[in-house]
Amino acid sequence: MLQALARLYERRSRDADPARRLPAYGLEDKDIPFVIELNTDGTVVQLRDTRRLDGKKLRAESFLVPQGTKRAVNIAANLLWDTVEYTLGVSGRGNPERVALQHLAYRARIAALSPAAQEDAGLRAVKAFLHMDGEGRPDLAPLQSSPVWAEVLESNAVLSFRLVGDAGLVCQRDVVYRAALASANADDEAASTGLCLVDGAEAPIQRLHGSIRGVWGAQSSGASIVSFNLDAFASYGKTQGANAPVGQRAAFAYTTALNALLDRDSRNRVQVGDSSTVFWADSDEGQTSRFDSEFTLADLFGEPRADNPDRGRDAVKALYEAVRGGKLTVSEGKTRFYVLGLAPNAARLSVRFWLPGVPFAELAPRILRHFDDLKIAPRYDSDPLTPSLFRLLSSLALQGKLDNVPPRLAGEWMRAILEGSPYPAVLLNAAVTRCKAEREVSYLRAAVLKAWLNRDWRRQHPQAQPDHAHHKETLDMEQADSAYRLGRLFATLERIQEFAQPGINATIRDRYYGAASTTPVAVFPTLLRLKNAHLKKLHEGQVVNFEKLIGEILAPLTDFPRHLALPDQGRFALGYYQQRQAFYTRKSEAATEASNDIPPKEA
Repeated sequence: MLQALARLYERRSRDADPARRLPAYGLEDKDIPFVIELNTDGTVVQLRDTRRLDGKKLRAESFLVPQGTKRAVNIAANLLWDTVEYTLGVSGRGNPERVALQHLAYRARIAALSPAAQEDAGLRAVKAFLHMDGEGRPDLAPLQSSPVWAEVLESNAVLSFRLVGDAGLVCQRDVVYRAALASANADDEAASTGLCLVDGAEAPIQRLHGSIRGVWGAQSSGASIVSFNLDAFASYGKTQGANAPVGQRAAFAYTTALNALLDRDSRNRVQVGDSSTVFWADSDEGQTSRFDSEFTLADLFGEPRADNPDRGRDAVKALYEAVRGGKLTVSEGKTRFYVLGLAPNAARLSVRFWLPGVPFAELAPRILRHFDDLKIAPRYDSDPLTPSLFRLLSSLALQGKLDNVPPRLAGEWMRAILEGSPYPAVLLNAAVTRCKAEREVSYLRAAVLKAWLNRDWRRQHPQAQPDHAHHKETLDMEQADSAYRLGRLFATLERIQEFAQPGINATIRDRYYGAASTTPVAVFPTLLRLKNAHLKKLHEGQVVNFEKLIGEILAPLTDFPRHLALPDQGRFALGYYQQRQAFYTRKSEAATEASNDIPPKEA
């Protein structure tokens, strides 16, 4: 996994597109909300707010700066950019003694730069502002008069410096930039060397790996994938990075690549439940698939964006045309896709799933099989034909909140899709439970149940075709499964009640769905007797049609089961949904069922 990420970094660090190019070793892209602009004598011109409105939130401008220092509770300053406590030595809530030490560390990083950098006009301005040549403190009066100062102080915001008239920051000035890289190389030489597990070369070993930011639910400051922070994790007397030796440049490469993939604007990430999923493509020919450029896996699995709500549907359509329309080129089919799912786990990250280098020719049919399995007659015209995993998971959660989705469900489901394996059992349990709890078999839940049951059937019948659909998109009159037929029967009995009592507030579904789908023998005899009373209120033509339909449904059944297992409860729900939809579906050769146009008799 780390090797694949390091290769991605090497490729994107040479990318001709500046928007995709990753920073060189020793640098990183950092959002800096506030910049102090200085005159050459160190006096303050203004405290500039770089934030701009992005939707409903303010978003800071991103700058290329020297790579940040790894820190937790220790004091370690960044070079020419850091929080207010480090940069100015003041705080709205911190310990004054600790803040003073932080500011001293910040000044020490600047003083440690090369003599050539010390003569740079920008760095001299910063040193003059900080009074580094004397015992004084920075003059904060010009900053305190700024309307954003209170916010800066309270939030301990990140600050940097810019020389008036410059386009970039002081740390981006040529002499300072070279000195920062030289400082990073000097740290390499001072580190202990060893065999790097990523590239197999002898290299300076990284003691503390950089933080990974952007994983949903993890610490906002970032978390680690490779971390040994307790003696219990040590082996053979080795501590921290020596337990799993990774070279400093390799550690920088994989963390930089992963942070770029997890960036909020990245088109190579999608949130699947609690799993932050990233993906990228690699090819020996140097070419990538159109599904890593024009479309991405985020378009296939992610929630549609407001600016282009049809992008997901178009991506699935393009995938169908590529695979089944014969438009997938040989080089595109050989393109390898990598998929990584990450989830928070205390102070570090856990890997939910890892799909290493699957050729697109193998991955694409698996994705299409997922959408084929989900296909079912929609309830409303607005129902999405290619629903995102976000919507599907929300339909299975209490109150529709992703926080209520079982923790491992999203990751296991995504892995099953990408590997073409049966869906996890917890998915079936979640769908059936929501149907019974809310007494509602919605379009999305029915789609999930159909997909789960079809995959499970193929698991039990390995000789079947990989794309065989045991359960169809619409009502299957030939389906002999008893649980499926009981679901159809329940929908028919509910329909009879609706015709007999127009406008009824609560139907038999509200009172009996849970029991009927679990213990049919305890409910259906009562419902059939109730049905006879309802039929007396209907027109003769309706009675004949409904009696004929009930006879067709019950024909293969010999008795009502005492109990339905969980998969059978899923089949019951699917039969119920499809029978209900059939009542409202207009046939291509005829109009709506005649019985729908005949009013019931008076009671």
